Amino acid sequence: MATQQKHTAKQKSERIKAAQERERKAQEQRRRAEKTKRIFTVVICVILVLALGIPTMALMVMGGGS
Repeated sequence: MATQQKHTAKQKSERIKAAQERERKAQEQRRRAEKTKRIFTVVICVILVLALGIPTMALMVMGGGS
């Protein structure tokens, strides 16, 4: 009976370790997704600034700026 309890405790600790590892991997994946989302947002903002700024500057230069 004592052997069965030790084996169960060992299995329980292995399950806990596996659950902690799964949680750690899921957390890393969430961090990577968040970082990718931030980079994507910054790139879109830069593209929008350039798309709005370049034609404005061109109109000012071509129009004489007066």
